[in-house]
Amino acid sequence: MQELGTSEAAARARAFYDYGETAIFASTADPRFHMLLYVPPTVAQGRKVDLLVAVHGTGRTSAIEFRDGFSEFGLYNDCAILCPIFPINVRGDGARSGYKYLVEGDIRYDHVVLSMVEEMAAKYGQDWSTFAMFGFSGGGHFTHRFALLHPEKLWAASIGAPGSVTLLNPEKDWWIGTRDLAEKFGRPLDIEALAKVPVQMVVGALDLETWEITHKPGSVYYMDGANDPGSTRPERLRSLQKSFEAAGVKVTFDEVPGVSHDRLKVLGHVKQFLAQVLKEKRA
Repeated sequence: MQELGTSEAAARARAFYDYGETAIFASTADPRFHMLLYVPPTVAQGRKVDLLVAVHGTGRTSAIEFRDGFSEFGLYNDCAILCPIFPINVRGDGARSGYKYLVEGDIRYDHVVLSMVEEMAAKYGQDWSTFAMFGFSGGGHFTHRFALLHPEKLWAASIGAPGSVTLLNPEKDWWIGTRDLAEKFGRPLDIEALAKVPVQMVVGALDLETWEITHKPGSVYYMDGANDPGSTRPERLRSLQKSFEAAGVKVTFDEVPGVSHDRLKVLGHVKQFLAQVLKEKRA
């Protein structure tokens, strides 16, 4: 058997691990956090593509499901897919939900994602100064809060079935409102920039379980008023829709009939939304 030369072997390894459905990479900025991607093979020949960041839920396994679920979309729409992975117990305390609220101890999860995007843009020779973001369940938490902090970075946001929502309420503190946003994150709420972001909100019409999303006194993220936006995910997402629209944000709301808390059964609606935004963006 003929052995490959060093350069040929390296090229084959790049083709195998760095393009298409990639290996899992550690973030250079913070190796506690990982990512996997779908990168259209044409990028290896210098093709420029857009980027979708797809954020997992509490179980984390949806990172792979989203990467694979969006790969065909990415191939035919010239769009790379980046799926960050925020492990449970990253601070050694067993916590599952810190990333949903963007800050946990000394970790700023929004900064983690921005550093991942910057690193991968350099790796693949792309301009990903703006990107789209989709998240479902815990990822829906992350996506709408990321949009509040960094609307200028997004060409679209798809917010899927978050268990709790941050309303644009200047009379309530984070996380249920935005009064202390600048103090907590060093960035004021930029309503004008947010209003420029095409936003989709998507949830199953039968997503009615409340056991995981009802905040009880004494729980980690309990605040007075935490349950006011509604008892179910559809109710809470409708409250977020009203809050966004009152601020001038255009929202496409998709309540999917016959679907419960099933991330894979809403992806078709998300792809349709993103494809339309890409068409308008590239016109």
